Amino acid sequence: MTRLTANVLLIIAALFWGAAFVAQSTAMDSMAPLGFNGMRFLLAAIAVAPFAWIEWRKSTNRIPLTGIVKSVLVGVIFFIAMAVQQYGFYTTSVTNAGFLTALYVVLTPIMGFILFRTLPNPFVWPIVILSLTGAYLLSGSLNAMKTGDILMIISALFWALQIIFIGRLVKQYGNPITVAWIQFLTTGIIGTVLGSIFEVIDLSSISGAWIEIAYTGILSGGLSFTLQAIAQRHTPPSDAAIMLSSESLFAALFGALLLGERLTTIQMLGCAMIFSCILLVELMPQIQKRLKRRNQAKQPA
Repeated sequence: MTRLTANVLLIIAALFWGAAFVAQSTAMDSMAPLGFNGMRFLLAAIAVAPFAWIEWRKSTNRIPLTGIVKSVLVGVIFFIAMAVQQYGFYTTSVTNAGFLTALYVVLTPIMGFILFRTLPNPFVWPIVILSLTGAYLLSGSLNAMKTGDILMIISALFWALQIIFIGRLVKQYGNPITVAWIQFLTTGIIGTVLGSIFEVIDLSSISGAWIEIAYTGILSGGLSFTLQAIAQRHTPPSDAAIMLSSESLFAALFGALLLGERLTTIQMLGCAMIFSCILLVELMPQIQKRLKRRNQAKQPA
């Protein structure tokens, strides 16, 4: 597979994820958040199961019990991120959800520093300020910020944690599809159990949201993850992060086309600032490396 083909697959995955924000929002008309997440991720686990099984059979270094337990714990973080995000859809727009959730790209190096003392590049700090300013403009000021906007930012924090821990987990044990399947199954079980206790899950609610469940479970869950897993073997991580971050743009596009959402000029400026921060976080290390190599090449032997 060429690098171009891999990047196209990543954009397709981002498109499915962007449209999933609409499905997650409209599903709240029929189902409560916990039950919806439970159903969609049980379905995602079923969709990914054949690929996980193939990976398991072909793997020469299968994930041990310790790795499985760690995957379940990361699955709990994954569940919290999804649950908080889903509750946010009650009081925020799809566009806001897409861009505010994307703050995980900026928060990831910060959380890495807090948890593991992994020093981020100094340029991260002004980018954090710029991204928070963008969130402020997108939400319309602190006073106008809705509960859903705050929940999306909190969910971005948990997404950052999930990315950090899943990266360390896959690096240690490999088997990325198996790890993802365990996460999906963990989230599906927790959501279904808690939904059964605290919400009403019946045939009428499921039938009212079956399209959203099918889309988010099979397409944005199983299929998109498989595309990501395949494509990231053939393209650099910097390319992958940039391609996948376009999900926030697709969320805004589908929000406008399907739900009629519109942004003010100030809100569009906020979106642009957040997206520019996402690109800067991914591109600046590559630019710095190239400049360093160029300066070293110019120095006399």
